[in-house]
This record gives sequence, C-alpha cells and structure tokens, in this order.
Amino acid sequence: MNSKLKLFLVLALAIGGSALARAQEGSPTGLWLTEKGDARIHVSHCGHALCGKVAWLRDPIDRATGKPQTDDKNPNPSLASRPMIGVQLFIGMVPSGPGTWSGRIYNADDGGVYEGKVLWTGPQTLRVEGCAGALCGGENWTRVGGR
Repeated sequence: MNSKLKLFLVLALAIGGSALARAQEGSPTGLWLTEKGDARIHVSHCGHALCGKVAWLRDPIDRATGKPQTDDKNPNPSLASRPMIGVQLFIGMVPSGPGTWSGRIYNADDGGVYEGKVLWTGPQTLRVEGCAGALCGGENWTRVGGR
C-alpha cells in the first residue's frame, strides 16, 4: 500500500471517529448514573423512541436472599421475580421537542408506571421526570465515561 493511500485512510478514520464522538455528545444515548448513584442506565434508540434499561446496580445482590436483585416491587407476580439488571425503565418515550422525549417511566422503587419526560440538557446531564397526577418529581443523571 503506498504512503499516500495510508495517509488518506488514517485521516479518514480520524475524521470519522471524531464525527462519531461529536454525534454521541449531541445525543442522550450512552450510560448514565442515577442521581443517588445506585444504578447505571443504558440509554439507546429503539426505533423512533428512546429506551433506557438498568445496566448496573451498586448493590446487585439482595442481602436478604444472597441472590441477584429482582423487580420485587412490581405488582405483576410474573415480573416480580425477574432480575433488575435488564429491566426497561422508559416506555414509549418518543420525541416531543428539541432534546425532549415524552412517554412513561417505570419506577422500580415502587413498581409504578408514571407519565414522564427525558430532557437532554447537555453532554453530561440527563433530566428524568415523572408525574403521578399533579405530583411531579425528577432527578438529574450524570453521563458515565466522561465525554
């Protein structure tokens, strides 16, 4: 392979790699640490929607049983025994404005599903909000991996 072709390939890879990094910085996709630091959520696109599933838990083993944490607060008995890692938290989270997705959010702390929003506020912060009737709350998640 001649030196000009090698130089072209190296430059093309460098430009493509930096374009990919910029695209990911402009997107909520990636790994996020919850505000309490007790879970990491992998956010990705699934079709037109935004998906977020549990990828890591600070305490993956239930101290009472010595087994992996389960979705034990889920009111559906067939789902209450599933492992928490892998549980989908965003349901039908579709674009509703610039940097905003609306849909429903599963709260594993109480087993409830709530109307919610995900707001990408910048490369390092994702705001996740949920409402139960007129009562609303939210938290800021921090990107893992420091982009």
